[in-house]
Amino acid sequence: MTTVILIAAFNAVFFTVLLLQKKSKGVHDRVLIVWLLYLGLYTGTYALLFDKLYDHYPLWSGSFISLLTLHGPFLFLYLSSLTRISHKIRHVDFLHFLPFLLFNVFLLVAAFFPEYSSRIRMDYIDTHIQPPFLFLMFLAITALSGPFYFAYALRLLKNLDITIYNNFSYSESINLEWLRKLIFIFGTVWTILIVITSLHHVFRLFTMHFCTDGLFLSLAIFIILVGYFGLKQQEIFRTHNPEKFITEPKEKKYAGSALTEAEEKQIGEKLTGYMKREKPYLNPDLNLPRLADELGIKSHNLSQVINDKMETNFFEFINRHRVEEVKAKMTNPDYSNYSLLGIAFESGFNSKSAFNRVFKNITGHTPTQYKKAYLG
Repeated sequence: MTTVILIAAFNAVFFTVLLLQKKSKGVHDRVLIVWLLYLGLYTGTYALLFDKLYDHYPLWSGSFISLLTLHGPFLFLYLSSLTRISHKIRHVDFLHFLPFLLFNVFLLVAAFFPEYSSRIRMDYIDTHIQPPFLFLMFLAITALSGPFYFAYALRLLKNLDITIYNNFSYSESINLEWLRKLIFIFGTVWTILIVITSLHHVFRLFTMHFCTDGLFLSLAIFIILVGYFGLKQQEIFRTHNPEKFITEPKEKKYAGSALTEAEEKQIGEKLTGYMKREKPYLNPDLNLPRLADELGIKSHNLSQVINDKMETNFFEFINRHRVEEVKAKMTNPDYSNYSLLGIAFESGFNSKSAFNRVFKNITGHTPTQYKKAYLG
């Protein structure tokens, strides 16, 4: 157990060094650097010193446990820096660290009252000491912090999906699927371990070491995975004009729009003609602001026309054209020597998985099934 946790602590430092060597670091990279440094020091300290803190320094062990409340805020900052258009960390974001600060202020004040602080122990169940109510309250906040932030992170990722479908014609490398799976799996395991820890405190089941060892073992695995995938993660909204992306929810997105019905029709006709004539969907990196610039209209207006007049989103609108392009090239003698994947790349798709998934979603068949059924 100790060896695994120390290996994870070493990996945290190793990934931090690699991130520091990146030439163009985004805000999410800087957040990850601080996060990994903290995780490395935290897990390394637990592996080497927690027994001594636990047995001889009860207040320090309480402060050490309070550090668990930092995992959620760091996850929030990392995810926010990736999914926000501006990538900036706001002053209000640091309020998420308030529970950690208050917990430690409480412990600091308690230290000046020996009789009171003597009741603050992580092993109070084994010693049959009745701990102070405030201490139990902060332990409860610490326990609930993880599950709360995991659920909140999944909600942020769901909002990101909506943003992607309204602005991008592709989702690979920007949908944060690796982080979604990691949060879901790790969040489930972490929540189960929190329940076990709660059972320990309420019904005196298991031992404190069993609970904390499980938490830190899962944290060690998390460190290795978030460091590996986070090292490769790029910014999602890489553009000189990030304000052109559409991020408002649907019910607010076009509230107060000045577009008349005639103007919507005109933009729709202009868009349809441009798609047939110039085939901008052949660009695998096409996004809403870029297409709006090519048409000489505002992103907001283009999005409104696609959503309201064509009753779809940008992602589906562009990829339907790509699928039709694939169908046309399947029967074109000039592409008779191309594989299906080669045709897909020539039609604007940027990966095999995206091509297969989008083609089946739109046609109801895989590309191979479609070719056999309709083209013999």
